[in-house]
Amino acid sequence: MTLPAPFNLVVWLIVQDTQGGVLLGRREGTGYGAGLWGLPGGRVERGEALADAAAREVWEEMGLQVSAATLTFVGVSRYDVGGVQGSDFLYLARDWSGEPLALEQTSEVGWFDPAQVPADSLPWLAGVLAAHLLNGRVLSEQLDSLDGVQPR
Repeated sequence: MTLPAPFNLVVWLIVQDTQGGVLLGRREGTGYGAGLWGLPGGRVERGEALADAAAREVWEEMGLQVSAATLTFVGVSRYDVGGVQGSDFLYLARDWSGEPLALEQTSEVGWFDPAQVPADSLPWLAGVLAAHLLNGRVLSEQLDSLDGVQPR
């Protein structure tokens, strides 16, 4: 009997300023996407609510305080790429306190136009931002058999 592949449950937080820019951090010291720009986020801990995980991750990585109760759920992106399966839950924060800093697993932070993320970003980032933030899709999928992020 073959055991199923592990399933990743991940949360990402889109922090958006009043001009529409999104906050990205350059990933450092992490096994996934080191050196690339990405949203603050990571794996949901056992027993942790999704919005609480998003608030925790942005605090750990960038020092921003957000209330989980004020976050807006914007969508889920399922992936089955390179033998890795999981679901990314995306939340939006437009209200926070503090100034973004490069903290845990982050070497620098910056504000970017969500329609023009840096070329050296996580490979799925542009498609996921387009699907969920810019086009209001609730579900997208990233599959080996498809080219890029497919909104559903």
